[in-house]
Amino acid sequence: MFAECGCGAAGPGRAVPGGLNHLSLNPASNNKSLQLGSAAGPQVVESPTENGSDPGKKRKRANVPADGGRNLNLDSVLMGLPMSDPTAWATAMNNLGMAPMGMTGQPLLPDFDPALGMMTGIPPINPMMPGLGIVPPPIPPDMPAAKEIIHCKSCTLFPPNPHLPPPATRERPPGCKTVFVGGLPENATEQIIMEVFEQCGEVIAIRKSKKNFCHIRFAEEFMVDKALYLSGYRIRLGSSTDKKDTGRLHVDFAQARDDLYEWECKQRMLAREERHRRRLQEERFRPPSPPPVVHYSDHECSIVAEKLKDDTKFLEAIQTLLTWIERGEVNRRTANNFYSMIQSANSHVRRLVNEKATHEKEMEEAKEKFKLALSGILVQFEQIVAVYHSASKQKAWDHFTKAQRKNISVWCKQAEEIRNIHNDELMGIRREEEMEMSDEEIEDPSEMKETEESALVSQVEALKEENDSLRWQLDAYRNEVELLKQEQGKASRDDDTTKEQQMKLLQQALQGMQKHLLKVQDEYKKREAELEKVREEKLKMETLLENLKEQQSIADEEEKERDAVDCQGNESGTSRVCACSQEKECPVEKTLSNSPVKSEREVLLVGIISTFLHVHPFGASIEYICSYLQRLDSKICTAEVEVLMTRLQNTFRQELSGVGASLEKRWKFCGFDGLKMT
Repeated sequence: MFAECGCGAAGPGRAVPGGLNHLSLNPASNNKSLQLGSAAGPQVVESPTENGSDPGKKRKRANVPADGGRNLNLDSVLMGLPMSDPTAWATAMNNLGMAPMGMTGQPLLPDFDPALGMMTGIPPINPMMPGLGIVPPPIPPDMPAAKEIIHCKSCTLFPPNPHLPPPATRERPPGCKTVFVGGLPENATEQIIMEVFEQCGEVIAIRKSKKNFCHIRFAEEFMVDKALYLSGYRIRLGSSTDKKDTGRLHVDFAQARDDLYEWECKQRMLAREERHRRRLQEERFRPPSPPPVVHYSDHECSIVAEKLKDDTKFLEAIQTLLTWIERGEVNRRTANNFYSMIQSANSHVRRLVNEKATHEKEMEEAKEKFKLALSGILVQFEQIVAVYHSASKQKAWDHFTKAQRKNISVWCKQAEEIRNIHNDELMGIRREEEMEMSDEEIEDPSEMKETEESALVSQVEALKEENDSLRWQLDAYRNEVELLKQEQGKASRDDDTTKEQQMKLLQQALQGMQKHLLKVQDEYKKREAELEKVREEKLKMETLLENLKEQQSIADEEEKERDAVDCQGNESGTSRVCACSQEKECPVEKTLSNSPVKSEREVLLVGIISTFLHVHPFGASIEYICSYLQRLDSKICTAEVEVLMTRLQNTFRQELSGVGASLEKRWKFCGFDGLKMT
């Protein structure tokens, strides 16, 4: 992260001039030879070693001028290292501890030994410096990143041991721009702190405490990350080794109210921008509002009338017409115009009905095609299942291996499941069609019996098909059971337990199939009995129709005879007719005198009361029955109804219900029980 500030890849004990200042790494603009030091040359001084080296030994380091190495430029002439000199290039690479490589990637010294080390007294050459024009090899991920010595005007920062773990930090607060810096020397001033940390970015404020720590607030958040890079460095003021002039920096995140306030303001601004962007996007994708309907005028009326005659513009015109009518534009002057427009709108009804009929026809054709395709698929599935069943018979089954048999049985089960699903779907389609047909035929009572008969026949056929499929499945299970019984004697003891489980499962499946087969057979018998009943009822209806026709023909003949007798005008004929009529009326009167019902009015009352009580199976009081009858005829009285019902003991029965004060007499219909008794 601090490579932007000029930090190279040198080791922890090497001095790099310039500190965190940025260095130009563009090789295209640097064709001059490398210039190091000043005119007086680098000064070599004695300094103690850092980071755990032997304190008894001393090493050489280049003394940097007081300006922190910022005067390092290409104008100072001390030693030249042209790019075309391979020997100088190899020396520079040797100082870096790398195998000398040419610009084309070829080794300059094939017998190079990396264990030779650095040349004594010569500071290593950084390949990132201007003029070399090369990039160091990438650092392996498992190798710790090496920090460098940073030189400032008033102090020097020494890096920590690279093998130590990174310093611990607290959780970063949102929008953090302030850092806590601890471990400062006692003699450190705000100017020295500013000099160290201004290399990380613009410093807004420094709040220093008396106890060797301070808080530094930067202008941007990324500058805090650069400041955290200095955590763990040991600081030394000048060249003093006094305890008050040294310390170990500890840089960590700090929580400041100003940072949090600015971060919240920024978040609110981003939220406002997001809401504004969403609003613009919603407005962009919002459907446009419908155009306003024009006001009524004779010219607009003629335009709308022409549009109403056009099928493509009918929807727009009918909306305009509806708006005009709702606005109240219809008056005596415009009534004829509106009537003509309504009439032209009515002319589209037949077109819409025809369109609906064509769509329904297309839907029916699509249904038929789907049903035919599904039936074809079902036939193919039946054939596939038949192939599996024939392959599982003993003649072919013995020649397959165990794995092949297992695959065949699995395939057979899958095919049967899919076949059953398709069969259920086809049966559902047929049932829906039958339901639709039955709903349509309820309106025609004369054809109801035929539709019920056809529905029963189709159900019987479907049950037959299901019965056949169940029989086939039962045969297949029986074959599998026989094969398992034959293989049980041949198999080893290890397979006995698995085969017993398979036998139990198959036996359970067989029992379930047998129960299902018995249920299907019972249903089949019930449907056959219902079909026979329907046929008998149909025969009875036909016989009744024939009798009615015969009676009607006889009545017609009698009327013709009566007309002929009236034309003759014979008194004897009239007397005979009267005698015949008296003879015919006599048995009727006898039957009426013998029966408890004495008139046609009472017959109607008995029928209405029977229907009413049949709807009320728990009975009804005489007042409730009379209130219902008085709606039909207000002259009916309660005593008349009660006398009539007491006479018909086989049709109506009076019962007492309730206890104590809630005791109530209720009449119930018992005509069906009386019919059985008679």
